[in-house]
Amino acid sequence: MTGSVIPVILSGGAGTRLWPLSRAGRPKQFLSLLGERGQLAETALRLADRPGFTAPVVIANEEHRFQVAEALREVGIASRAILLEPVARNTAAAIAVAALQAARQDPDGVLLVMPSDHRIVDLVAFQALTDKAVAAARTGRLVTFGMTPDRPETGFGYIRAGASLAGMDGAYAVDRFIEKPSAERAAQLIAEGCAWNSGLFVLPIGLVLQEFARLAPQVLEAARCALDAARAELDFIRLDRDGFASAPAVAFDVAIMERTDKAAVVPGEMGWSDLGSFEALWREGAGDENGVVGRGPVRSQGVERAYLFSDGPLVAVHGLSDLAVVATRDAVMVGPLGDAEGLKTLVATLAREGRPEAQDHPTVWRPWGRYTDIDQEPKFRVKRLIVEPGGRLSLQRHARRSEHWVVVQGRVQVTCEDRVFELAVNQSTYIPIGAVHRLENPFDEPAHLIEVQVGSYVGEDDIERLDDVYGRAPPEL
Repeated sequence: MTGSVIPVILSGGAGTRLWPLSRAGRPKQFLSLLGERGQLAETALRLADRPGFTAPVVIANEEHRFQVAEALREVGIASRAILLEPVARNTAAAIAVAALQAARQDPDGVLLVMPSDHRIVDLVAFQALTDKAVAAARTGRLVTFGMTPDRPETGFGYIRAGASLAGMDGAYAVDRFIEKPSAERAAQLIAEGCAWNSGLFVLPIGLVLQEFARLAPQVLEAARCALDAARAELDFIRLDRDGFASAPAVAFDVAIMERTDKAAVVPGEMGWSDLGSFEALWREGAGDENGVVGRGPVRSQGVERAYLFSDGPLVAVHGLSDLAVVATRDAVMVGPLGDAEGLKTLVATLAREGRPEAQDHPTVWRPWGRYTDIDQEPKFRVKRLIVEPGGRLSLQRHARRSEHWVVVQGRVQVTCEDRVFELAVNQSTYIPIGAVHRLENPFDEPAHLIEVQVGSYVGEDDIERLDDVYGRAPPEL
């Protein structure tokens, strides 16, 4: 019996090479880097409603669970499962869990593994390559996609194809995987006909589990323990922390693909980019005659080959070249356009120093909507809250602060002790210290409020949560 093709979307990365746009709290897969939709949504849409393909399985950091659910909801896609990683363990453990979970329902199925943050322009070519890869996988191969290079690139791995597979048009055995090379070596590999390693895989479930058992048994055992002890929570499957944490942190390429004798490659071109750096965004953007790609309130003079971005202040750049300038509400990054690894190192340093800018944007996303910090001192804090239709904050109280709410757009329903009432535009209310309260939006339009907190302490952990429809525990708002 031939099983279904099960899309598996890997959404666990932090995207630090795109800081300060991408941050640990809201990484690049949720951002609209080039178009109107975020990268996760674009990935899920690529194979929506194709015959023989199931709904996607998404594997994500547990801190991003509501962002994943919202990204899928916005494009009308219901997931097959959303598996939550309690800790980061790279792609081998994630794929092992996906294979084990899928095997329970469709042991004859095939996984199509896709990173959540890649761009593919030519969907017709992508689907054609996918069909070739699925056909090759069903003959007993672990298949990867090899992208035709258009330049020497030191940030990607390479694949050298070997003999063509019997009866498989456009599919080849893998002769060798090559790690990220020097610029000179990259040019040589391209001249030899090697392809970029895309990180896209088509994997028969039974075969990949067999190879995990043979080549990476520790990864497989940890994944099995994490899944066996997992618990369902709303629309999510929360993997067991101890089990998953025991997995070695290793990439699927390293653990399996570079060691198996069943690796195959389907080479081709489909307008692929990993969007992993500002240089990648520059290449994909529409630049002016000087090669300047700009988004937001940016101006340049005497500037060549640059990526300029701002979602807040005016950014003006004069007399420079080969650089990226990125300004957000709370951070500005200036650096060489081609040094993504250096930026990654810088962000790691900021994280070690405890800088909040390394973790979160000024806007923080929650299952009910989002909030943006406007101003803060030790004894007061001002936020702008946006509560989406149907959004409902937890029933809660605070021990050390009061809150003032002013509605500036839309309507809300407020619970304060034994009172339940509505507020419309230009109306306000006061929540005293210790009062049991809830804010919700049962209406059809988003509601915008200004919240002023006053008290001896205004941190996020001053919350005693009494009831929550999203199954959260303090101190998460």
